[in-house]
Amino acid sequence: MSEKSTAQDWANLAKYENENTLLTPKKSSEKRIILMGDSITEFWLQIHPEFFKDKPYIDRGISGQTTSQMLIRFRPDVINLHPDVVVILAGVNDVAGNTGPTTPEKILGNIKSMVELAKANAIKVILCAVLPANDFYWRPNDKAAETIIHLNQLIHSYAKQHHIPYVDYHTAMADSKNGLPKEFSNDGVHPNLKGYQTMEPLLEKAIQQVLTK
Repeated sequence: MSEKSTAQDWANLAKYENENTLLTPKKSSEKRIILMGDSITEFWLQIHPEFFKDKPYIDRGISGQTTSQMLIRFRPDVINLHPDVVVILAGVNDVAGNTGPTTPEKILGNIKSMVELAKANAIKVILCAVLPANDFYWRPNDKAAETIIHLNQLIHSYAKQHHIPYVDYHTAMADSKNGLPKEFSNDGVHPNLKGYQTMEPLLEKAIQQVLTK
């Protein structure tokens, strides 16, 4: 792909294009779960690959992405792979302003659109709380912590209203300043191994609940 065409691929649709093509068709007895998100999802597979081993989990995280970008690639990276469940963990890069200024309400709007696309294609959804962060090392924001809390309240309320499982990583991981402590992160934003190991049982509980319904 040329440099020019790469620059035009705003949603990074090319990143998983080969992997998606090579993915074997799902067997009738198989349960397929896609993890859709940003760097927190993408790095999960790199930092703790054991969590994915011998499980039907497919990682479709892309570092730096906002919900607007995820919404554009939701069809090739989720719908077209025919999963039973999609896990959506998104919003922190929107709060950081990676693709421009936005609001928690607009972020929720993109998440709602992903949920509606999933439901229209008979895919069950799990929504996740945005992880705590009280600042971003690449784009300082002294209101990050309170904005994330507000966004999570909106996501939780929407999930409750529509009977969608909600995985509350924030409550499980936040420190007294509503940030991500050094115990769970080396940079205050991305989980380390212990951070992911804290998240995993919370997610697996929600996955099992969805699959047994």
